[in-house]
Formats: sequence, structure tokens, C-alpha cells
Amino acid sequence: MNLKDRYLNTRKLTESICSHLQTEDYVVQPVVDVSPPKWHLGHTTWFFETFILKPYFMGYQEYNSEFNYVFNSYYETVGNRVIRTDRGNLSRPTVADIYRYREYVDEAMLNFLCEEPSADIKELLVLGFNHEEQHQELLLTDIKYILGHNPLFPAYNKNHPAHKIEETTTGFVTMPEGIYEIGFEGNGFCFDNELNRHKVYLNNYEISANLVSTAEYLEFIEADGYHDFRYWHAEGWDWVKNNKVEAPLYWHLIDGEWHHYTYAGLQPLKLNEPVCHISYFEACAYAAWKGMRLPTEFEWEAAADKFNWGSRWEWTESAYLPYPGFTKAAGAIGEYNGKFMVNQMVLRGASEVTSPGHSRKTYRNFFQTNLRWQFTGIRLAK
Repeated sequence: MNLKDRYLNTRKLTESICSHLQTEDYVVQPVVDVSPPKWHLGHTTWFFETFILKPYFMGYQEYNSEFNYVFNSYYETVGNRVIRTDRGNLSRPTVADIYRYREYVDEAMLNFLCEEPSADIKELLVLGFNHEEQHQELLLTDIKYILGHNPLFPAYNKNHPAHKIEETTTGFVTMPEGIYEIGFEGNGFCFDNELNRHKVYLNNYEISANLVSTAEYLEFIEADGYHDFRYWHAEGWDWVKNNKVEAPLYWHLIDGEWHHYTYAGLQPLKLNEPVCHISYFEACAYAAWKGMRLPTEFEWEAAADKFNWGSRWEWTESAYLPYPGFTKAAGAIGEYNGKFMVNQMVLRGASEVTSPGHSRKTYRNFFQTNLRWQFTGIRLAK
């Protein structure tokens, strides 16, 4: 696929995700971690305008000088920005304004791509595609949070296709002790946090061939796991008590039966699905209750070819830290990953809402320990 086609396909998929929304849905920001859908539409457009068109397309006229302040996410190098908590206060620019912004930038980008760009610009373009794919997944997870916290539990799409569960072997995969190579290698795209490839020594371990199911996690709830401090980190136990957590996000006990919010609306809990929307605290507590643990990210990657993955982001026991020899790029692009390497845990795999072609076994996702609005699940190790 050439660059122009890939650009168009990427941009169209983002708008397709938003096609089921009503205008009012675009503006809501229930919590700081969830951005309004219209902000995602503007920010992904700003990325191409800021890092491709303005520096490299001679004669390009910026669409609106205020948009750099509105749609800059966290790039200190690029200038001031609206603080994250205030994105939901942006009733202006309107949804219509932002779609016009997208059209303007898309037209300019297609003109820019009429000529073959240099290798350096191609690298930025591919980063832009992957950046927008990240926001496509964030859009879907943010939309679910927005609608799933509406008291009416409205459906995002009543005909949203059900996630297909991959059948796999049961039990545990046994991995021998030894030296394993970790990190990206090859000629395709990867993020800088997947570099450099390096060796790690791992002791003998076993890792589950399957993710923990909803039915299995329900056993933890029914065993009073949320009320037994023995299974929780101290910070996790405080989190449970202070937030009165009794079940995974989107679970609702109605007339004695468990339901959960889905893209199709409120539905009875499906017991055979991998449990979802779990915090690191909950994942660790469940593992402790089972007398096991979470795998490290290195154990996960070393064994990834031996089990099915991709339906849930899987918590690991690894802090998000740089690999040996990690370096940040110069300028704003260097702010992409490195500055977040503190107080976060690594997740591996992908999820049912990860964009097509965006996953690989070396991908390192990362979130804080209390967050669970992403499609997060549990794989056990021992």
C-alpha cells in the first residue's frame, strides 16, 4: 500500500469509529483519563499539520493558529496547551469545525504526498499513522466509558459485532531456563520503547495458555476476594476501600444477576469471555488468590508464540522502564515515550479494539496501576 492510500485508510477508519455518535457524545469528558471524541479527531489532525505540513510543505497555511493550543497533548517542545482536565470544557471549536479542519489538512496532505517524500519524512509519516491508530483504540475505549457511564446505558452500536473468542489449548506452557532475546528486530515500524533488542536470563517458569475468564474471575468475587486484604498490595487495598470497588469496570449486579455494559448496551455477563477492564491491583490480587503471579514482560514475550494473544491487553509484573541503550529522539518526537517511564506498569499483547495491523509481540503498552478503562485482562504465571 502506498503512503497516500495508507493515509486515507487511516483517516477514514477514525471517522468511521465516530460515525455511530450523536453530536452531544463528542464533547463529554467524564474523567481526566477519557478525552472527548472530538478532541481525538482534532489532535490526530494537528499531529500531521504540526510535524509534516508546517515544517515540510512549502507555502502551507496553518488552518487556525489557536488549534496548536487546543490540540497539543503533552509536547512541551511545541508550546502551551489546554490542560488535560479541561478538554471537556471545549464546546468550541465545534464538531463541525473540527471536521472541516480534518478536511483541510487531508487535502493538503494528499497534495503533499503527490511527490515522493524523503526517508526522514516517511519515518514521520509512518509514526503519524501509528499515532492515529493508537488514538483509534483510545477513541473506542473512551466512547465506551462515556456511554457506559451514562445512566441510560445507551448502545454505541446495537449491531456491534461480538468479539470472537479464540480457542486454544488448556493448561500451562512450560518454558525452560535460559537466555532469551527481547525487543524489536526487523525492518518494519516499531516505537522507540521497543528498542534495543537485548538478552535476558529467565528461570524456569510456566505461563497460562489462556486468559482468565469471566467465570473464573467471578469465583474470586464470590470468594469475597474484594474484602480480603491478604491478596492486595497496600496501595491496591486502599484503592478498593476508598473507591468501594466490588467488581470489574462496567459490571452491574441487577436483581441478583451480573450484567456488563457493552457497545451494544447493557447485556448479561458472558462467562466464557476473558475477563476485561481490570486494574493492575485487581490482576495481582486475583493471581495471589490463585497462588500464582503475573508474568514479567520478558516472560510474556519469550512465550508469546506458544499461546493466542490479542483480545486483551495483559498486565505484567514489569515496571515501564527503558531497555538498555534506549535513547530519545531530538525535539518533540523524543517526548513520545521516554518521559512516561515512571510509575507505570507494562501491558503486553493487544485488544479487540486495537486497530488492524497495529499489534506485535514486542509492543509495550503502559498504564498506571489503578486504571481499567482499557481492555485489560489477566494471564497467570508460576
